[in-house]
Amino acid sequence: MPTQLPLRSLLVDQLKDLASAEQQLLEALPKMARAASADNLKQGFLDHLAATQLHADRLAKAAKLLGETPATKTCVAMKGLIAEGNEAIELDAPDAVRDLALLGAALRVEHYEIAAYTAARGIAGALNEAGLADLLQQTLDEEHATEKQLGTMSDLVLETATQTPSPKTKDTPRGTGKKKTTAKKKS
Repeated sequence: MPTQLPLRSLLVDQLKDLASAEQQLLEALPKMARAASADNLKQGFLDHLAATQLHADRLAKAAKLLGETPATKTCVAMKGLIAEGNEAIELDAPDAVRDLALLGAALRVEHYEIAAYTAARGIAGALNEAGLADLLQQTLDEEHATEKQLGTMSDLVLETATQTPSPKTKDTPRGTGKKKTTAKKKS
């Protein structure tokens, strides 16, 4: 079977890329947790940090199943996604708006991970690496669950952000029931 070797090499490359992505996330998630203002978002990032460590450990096990060392290469895509997350961390905006930017960055990370794990799991299945495919599926299921949780949090934070006054209207009195009138000139 001539395609087995190139597919196996591709799978190993995918696993190294995923390992790099997870390692980068292990460094980024604590920063995102510190930047979040909502307690449930902080906790969500910390929970994802624990899950990310499990994913990294699982990838090391996956590499060993293939007789490979769990070496990594740099995942350029995750590097860019984390740069976007850093922009959200530095955002000069009301807390709810910054939290929404952090959630957007986190959702983009999850979508990338879902795509990457789906691809690797598919290759493992094509190579009849059932144990490896099962490991990758476990992580894929967890990534889907995290994406769903982030989406729910995003809806809640979006509701809060839309209730946050913009800088232009912050000092405007509300609820007076009076309209501002101006005198009209007579011609």
